[in-house]
Amino acid sequence: MTATQLTGERRVVANVLRGSIGNLVEWYDWYVYITFGVYFAKSFFPKGDSTAQLFSTAAVFAVGFLMRPIGGWALGWYADRFGRRSALTLSVTVMAAGSLLIALTPSYETIGLAAPAILLFARLLQGLSVGGEYATSATYLSEVASPGKRGFYSSFQYVTLVAGQLFAIGVQLILLQFISAANMDAWGWRIPFIIGAISAITVLWLRRSMDESEQYKAEADTEPTGGPKRGSLAMLFQYPRECLLVVGLTLGGTVAFYTYTTYMQTFMVNTSGISKPTAAWINFIGLLIFAAMQPLSGGLSDRIGRRKLLLFFGVAGSLLTVPLLTVLSKTSNPIGAFFLMLGALVIVTGYTSINAIVKAELFPTKIRALGVGLPYALTVAIFGGTAPMIALKFKDLGHESAFFWYVAACIAISLGTYAFMRDTKKTSTIDADTAGAADVPAVEPVREVTTVRG
Repeated sequence: MTATQLTGERRVVANVLRGSIGNLVEWYDWYVYITFGVYFAKSFFPKGDSTAQLFSTAAVFAVGFLMRPIGGWALGWYADRFGRRSALTLSVTVMAAGSLLIALTPSYETIGLAAPAILLFARLLQGLSVGGEYATSATYLSEVASPGKRGFYSSFQYVTLVAGQLFAIGVQLILLQFISAANMDAWGWRIPFIIGAISAITVLWLRRSMDESEQYKAEADTEPTGGPKRGSLAMLFQYPRECLLVVGLTLGGTVAFYTYTTYMQTFMVNTSGISKPTAAWINFIGLLIFAAMQPLSGGLSDRIGRRKLLLFFGVAGSLLTVPLLTVLSKTSNPIGAFFLMLGALVIVTGYTSINAIVKAELFPTKIRALGVGLPYALTVAIFGGTAPMIALKFKDLGHESAFFWYVAACIAISLGTYAFMRDTKKTSTIDADTAGAADVPAVEPVREVTTVRG
């Protein structure tokens, strides 16, 4: 390898690290709300029934989740118009502001209804930020990655996403060793939000030093003439098949991901009968291994293609979800539960490890961030975020096994998409744009599409 090549590869690694660390902090700030909600609920809502306080806290979380499509649209547009680096810097700034607001807001006893109002506003900011973070980081990591290693480098998006969740749990475990339960309720819960705000400000400095992607710089000096502007919804509507592909790609994957990560700890406690501390450790170790599997699977996709991994997830998920969840529901043995969860996470890795790169490879540079972000965020908000709620509703009705079939059905729908789509590694618009080639559609066209170039 020549010195020039070595320098270039080092630069890629440096940019990926800066982008990935920022992604980790963003997801830490997002998940720390869930992790510490049980402690700060009484600070923001009137005294009374603790369940009502927790429900109010969960309701604010849900509203923040619904902001993700708006973030995917707003910051996706911003990234396509003004650059990936600028959008990522703006995203982490908004997240820092949200965390700092939560950390510094006085309690309900001090300022009354202003407390929950500020909490809601802060959570709206965080939902806006994380919605835009996914689209822009997926686009950026895919574009700055070395050709032939895009699957490997872009897989770090889910490594850091899961790491953010683990970081939040880790901070909780550490604080509980030094702060009493009473003090945690009174003021200790503010510490993790302060950590998040400070970390986000540090990432802000790191992201300002990132290189802009070559694809965006090549596109930045051009503007389509006689048609929609770069990054606009009007331009996105020129790619309806690609948008539908994002929905189809995401549907089964997001339901499976939230089932086996966010909901799994609750499932083990409420259904399997495993103790809370044991379930927490099972999930922590399982997610740690899950994060480590992402670059291995992403690197494999660079060799064998993206579609084969998606088909693995689709076929295995459709056939094995019901048996896995059925056996797990009757397993109180921690070791058995751990390996069942790990088996499910191996299957889900076929989707998560290449989730970012497959979507990025569908769209040309001029609309890539918005194209990745908006349809993905809508699908996650409708199907992914509601998975735990649907699971609990089926359980409440006495038909919990119906949820197992629901997850399998969602994966089967996505399997239909995987079966008929082209392998985006072979038709990547990232490589086409880099070479100055024409945009390559991801599905067989039934009509001629004219691409407007700047």
